[in-house]
Amino acid sequence: MKTLVLVTTFILCQCVGAAAQQQQPGSMYQGQMDRLDANTNKTVERSEYETFMGTAFGSLDKNKDGSLQSDETVQILSVEQFTLTDANNNGRISRSEFMQRVMADFATADHDRDGNLQ
Repeated sequence: MKTLVLVTTFILCQCVGAAAQQQQPGSMYQGQMDRLDANTNKTVERSEYETFMGTAFGSLDKNKDGSLQSDETVQILSVEQFTLTDANNNGRISRSEFMQRVMADFATADHDRDGNLQ
C-alpha cells in the first residue's frame, strides 16, 4: 500500500502536474482519485488504475529501454521498495514487475474486493 501511494503521488505530480497535497498515510487524497477516475463514476476501477500505471511506467522510463533503473525511481522508491519490486533481482524493474507490484498494491487497497477504490 505504501508503494501504491508513493508511486501514485509521484506519477500524478510528474505526469499530470498535480499539486502536492498532504495526505493520510496509506490513502490517496480526493484529487488523486479524481485524476485516476477516467469515467468519472466516483471510483477508481482496476482497469482505470492499470491503464494509468501502464502509461506512468513509460513516463518513468526516461531512457526508454523498457525497464526502470534505480536512478529513474529514486524519487519514488526506497532501496528496499526497489529491491522488492525487482522480482528477478537483476537490478532493473521490468514493465511486468512494475505492473505486478502496483496491481498487488491496488488489490491490497481494495478492502471490499469489488475491483474499485473509493
